[in-house]
Amino acid sequence: MLNPFGKRFLFPLIFILLYFVVRPFLEGYIGIGILLDVFFSFILVSGVYAAGQRRYLFIIAILIGLPAFLLLWSKEFVKSHFLISAGNILMISFFFYMVLVILSYLFRQDEVTADMIMGAVCVYFFLGLMWGFVFSLLEHLQPESFRFGEGLAAGVGNFTYYSFVTQTTLGYGDITPVSTPARSLSLLEAIIGQLYLAVLIARLVGIHISQSVTKGSS
Repeated sequence: MLNPFGKRFLFPLIFILLYFVVRPFLEGYIGIGILLDVFFSFILVSGVYAAGQRRYLFIIAILIGLPAFLLLWSKEFVKSHFLISAGNILMISFFFYMVLVILSYLFRQDEVTADMIMGAVCVYFFLGLMWGFVFSLLEHLQPESFRFGEGLAAGVGNFTYYSFVTQTTLGYGDITPVSTPARSLSLLEAIIGQLYLAVLIARLVGIHISQSVTKGSS
């Protein structure tokens, strides 16, 4: 085991929350592209750390996360459609991998702990971030898949916002899916987001009942 078991999900959760809370107030002082890269870099590093429960999971996380990190920053120096697409694919792969790793951990637990709750929250955030890169990749491969409201443009930051608006089924309407793939993927994210919450709550309730029964019989 490569890291303290009770704190492995704390750091990615902190950096994800900082991404949403702090980043908007820094956009006027730091370039938006560089700012996004900085926050996503911290999320990548903390995600690799969270995957360190087992050595092989840690190694796989590095094999995906390191190239994603390099491609994330390469677009600041080299303008290449291929590098942008490859970077999006690797970021999608990394977040998908982290979702699988954390879910595997969550469904092995038989006790509700702070670590388990933080892990469950991280999965929800990782899903939203992953879909943000999915939509960014789609727009890059098929331009005008989305219609943007006044003052908005295609970019990972705006697609991350659209992703969480879709996942939470708020649907503000300032970014609208236009193409068939965009609509289908948006619908799929909304369904997965709601199913995840339903399954997660059922899992937590089931474990809590099991804990109560065990304590009552002891």
